[in-house]
Amino acid sequence: MASEWVYDRSLLIYAPVPVMLAADGGLLLDDQACNGLKLWADNFRNLIVMFPLSKGPAPANWVPISVVGPNLSRVRIELLPTAYRADQFFWNYSSTRRRIASLIDQADLVGFAIGGLFGDWGAVGCREAFRMGRPYFVWTDRVESDVVRKAARSGPFRHRIRSRLTHRPMAWLERYVIRRASLGLFHGRETYNAYAPFCSNSHVVHDIHLRKSDHISAAQLAEKQANVSDGPLRIAYLGRADEMKGASDWILVLEKLAQSGVNFRAVWHGDGPALQSMRLKVAASGLAEIVNFPGFSRDRKDVFAALQAAHVFLFCHKTKESPRCLIESLVSGTPIIGYEGAFASELIELNHGGQLVPADDTAELARILSELAADRSALAKLIARAAGDGASFDDETVFHHRSRIIAEQLGPLEDIRSTNQR
Repeated sequence: MASEWVYDRSLLIYAPVPVMLAADGGLLLDDQACNGLKLWADNFRNLIVMFPLSKGPAPANWVPISVVGPNLSRVRIELLPTAYRADQFFWNYSSTRRRIASLIDQADLVGFAIGGLFGDWGAVGCREAFRMGRPYFVWTDRVESDVVRKAARSGPFRHRIRSRLTHRPMAWLERYVIRRASLGLFHGRETYNAYAPFCSNSHVVHDIHLRKSDHISAAQLAEKQANVSDGPLRIAYLGRADEMKGASDWILVLEKLAQSGVNFRAVWHGDGPALQSMRLKVAASGLAEIVNFPGFSRDRKDVFAALQAAHVFLFCHKTKESPRCLIESLVSGTPIIGYEGAFASELIELNHGGQLVPADDTAELARILSELAADRSALAKLIARAAGDGASFDDETVFHHRSRIIAEQLGPLEDIRSTNQR
C-alpha cells in the first residue's frame, strides 16, 4: 500500500549496496534494498538511485529488482563502478564525478549514504553537491571509521595494516562531508552522538525493513508469556558472526551460565568469518549439545519465528553502530540483554524492555540471565515491556519520517503536496 503522503519532488540518492547482473541481463539487488526503493518511491514523485555494480555470484538474499512492483516505473537506476581499491578508485574518479554532477542537476533533492574511503561515491557526491552550491543530506548507519579502527586489532596482518592506514583519513573524510551537509540523518542514537557535533541540522532516524506484519501479535505475545514458566532459558542472537559483534564474549557468557548450572539453550543465527571458530570454542567447552549455529536464513518468516521463540536476545557488540537486530528482537517481544550503548539505551528508554551492562562485563550478563532463568514471572513481564518498546518500529512509518524531514528541510514547503492514495 502506498504512503498517504506524497512529496512532489524528485530525489537522487546514493546507496552503497552492490547491484549484480542476473544471467538474463536483469538486475539483482538485496531484498531489503528493493523494499527501500518501494518505500522511497511511496514518498517521492521520482527517484534516481546510484548503486555500485558488482561482478560475481549474487548472495542468497539478492532478488530481481522487479520485486519492487509498480513503483519501479518511477525509479531510475544508475550504475557506478565498484572501486574499493585505490587504483580502481583513481582510475574511475574523474568520469564518475562528472556523471554524479550531471545526476545532481537532474534532481530536486539530493542525498548520499557515506562510509569508507576509496570507492565511497557517496562522499564524492557530497563534495560535488557542495561545489555546485546544492544543499544535500548525508546519511549513515554506523561510525565506519571506528569500525575500521577496531578491525586493526585483529585479523590477518595485511588487513590490520590497511585498517591502521585508512581509519584516520576515513574519519577526516566523514567529518569533512558532514560539516558541509545541510542535513544530517543518522540511524540510531549511537551514530547520531558520533556525528551530530559536525552538522548543525542533525536528526535521529531509523532505517529498518520491518513490516507491521512482522511484529508479534497480541495473541502470540500472551502465549509466549504463558509458556515462559517451564523449560530451559532460550537465548538467541541474530547477526554476522564476527568479533566486532562480540562473538567471543557471547560464548564466554554461555560458559559462565553453564558453570552456574543454569538450564538454557542458545542459538546464533547468521554467517560470518568467526563462525567456525565459534563452533570450535563451543565444542571445546562441552556446550555443543545446547548451543546451535544454523547459519544464515533468507526466509524472514523463519527469522522472526526464531526471534519470537526466544526468551532473551543476548548481544555483545563492540563498535559504535546502531544494529537493527535489536529492533527486530523487540518487535518479536524478546528482551535485549547486552552491552550499554546510546542506541540500545534509547530503544528501551520508554518501557525498559531489556537490561544493559557496561561493555565487556560478561560476568554481569551471566548474572542477569541467571536471575531471569530463575524468576520466570519477571521474565514474562520483561517480554511484555520489550514488545511495547518495539511497537512503533515499522518500515512505512520510519521511511515516511525520514522523507518528511528531507522534504521539509531541503525543499520549499509550498512544493509539498499531500494526496490520499488509500
